[in-house]
Amino acid sequence: MWAEKVGKELGNPTRSVVGWLVSRFLKAHNRILEESAVQLSRIQPGDTVLELGHGPGLGLQSAAKLLTEPTGRLIGVDYSEYMHQMASERLKELVASGKVTLHHCDVAAMPLADSTVDKVFHCNCYYFWPDLRKGATEIHRVMKPGGLMVTTMRLDSVAALARKRVMPGENWQPDAYMAALRDSGFTDVRMEDRRHKLITLQAIYATA
Repeated sequence: MWAEKVGKELGNPTRSVVGWLVSRFLKAHNRILEESAVQLSRIQPGDTVLELGHGPGLGLQSAAKLLTEPTGRLIGVDYSEYMHQMASERLKELVASGKVTLHHCDVAAMPLADSTVDKVFHCNCYYFWPDLRKGATEIHRVMKPGGLMVTTMRLDSVAALARKRVMPGENWQPDAYMAALRDSGFTDVRMEDRRHKLITLQAIYATA
């Protein structure tokens, strides 16, 4: 029961005691993964960039600093209304200026036009999607041909949570996600180990 409740809150944090604890955990645990995903995405100043499952907005903050040209735009989507509100408050000035747009929505049904996004990044996110193929297909739809998608994780930590039944099913397996990406039209799909200071993490890359 405890593991299932924590798993649900990790996938969709709510305004509750457990949700608040999860948000604190995400801020502490995801910061390195968020920063690494932004760095590995090779964001250019005029890009249109999308973060999936943006959480409290740490990765959005890092990415926004790189979009220095007037054409640079940042989009964030999150299924959790709590995280959407938290990120909206954190980035309220950038949202007000039009530089950042946040959507409270499902990754599998994003209110974005076809072929409009240059770069996509996310971390600790895809494990909670009910249908990896639908999510991957929707990401591919909104990306420009040749665009880069990057996701980061600490696979040892994810596997440990899966053993405790916090992670639902087998969607957390990188091979399952990479297969869904390939089936959806992505190419050059691969996973690499990366180092960030003293931490080893994994990054999955895919080209639209």
